[in-house]
Amino acid sequence: MSTPYACPNCRTNRSRFNIIQQVPQSVKLDPQTGDIVEEYTAENLSPFHMGYKGPDYRIQCAACGLIDEERTFAKFGEMK
Repeated sequence: MSTPYACPNCRTNRSRFNIIQQVPQSVKLDPQTGDIVEEYTAENLSPFHMGYKGPDYRIQCAACGLIDEERTFAKFGEMK
């Protein structure tokens, strides 16, 4: 995260961002009530439950509110 960012939407913000940590919680829900029936860890996922493979962080522009992956903001930050 020691890379300059720039917002690809508003194109003016290069300094104000929110870093959002994504912490996945693997669960099995009751289809009728929506209650959590079972919680899984990375070690005990059932064969039918695929683990989370998304990014650990997402970035939000604090000027316009756009939320996207860190690499998108980093790529625009490389452009001068």
